[in-house]
Amino acid sequence: MIESPIQVRSSSANKPRGFGRDAIVASICGFVVALMIGASYAAVPFYDWFCRATGFNGTTQVATSAPLSSLEHKIAVRFDSNVGGGLPWKFEPEKTEIDVKVGEVVTAYYTVTNQSARRTTGLAAYNVAPLTVGTYFQKINCFCFTEQQLAPGEKREMAVVFYVDPKLMSDVDNKNINTITLSYTFYPVRDADPKPLAAGETDTRRSNL
Repeated sequence: MIESPIQVRSSSANKPRGFGRDAIVASICGFVVALMIGASYAAVPFYDWFCRATGFNGTTQVATSAPLSSLEHKIAVRFDSNVGGGLPWKFEPEKTEIDVKVGEVVTAYYTVTNQSARRTTGLAAYNVAPLTVGTYFQKINCFCFTEQQLAPGEKREMAVVFYVDPKLMSDVDNKNINTITLSYTFYPVRDADPKPLAAGETDTRRSNL
């Protein structure tokens, strides 16, 4: 009697197909997710750099020196002050509006008072309006460049030194602007770990202008 040949299946036939392909797809998806997360973190400092470099969204510029000359043309500069929620400060400009010559270096003052019984820290965000003149509003020095920490009840005078770049007068879209508003908003710095002063303790820090 002739026996029929026995068909032997390879053990590999029992293994699920596409396992290697699924691993590759999962790896690609993981890489894309990681790339998107990294891009989202990088977008914040890039946006900040872009605004500072271009004056986009009313971001003012930081100058290293004063212009060589000023013009007779004057522009009214208004000063606005705000305090974000959670920061117990009173914050206001010494003057709400001044007239400045284009290219003239001007110093304006704000006062801030900590109205709480604990040491608190704030940092100021800023912009100018109209938003298109941000690239022409040059700050030489400003309290907004660093965190400000105030003792309980402390009142401090803070200065901003600035000028309006004469290049503004060559910009056909902005040369007829007569008023610029400089706006500040102080926000609380949460991780500064403010602590109440002990009874009789004096604060020897000087104002940071």
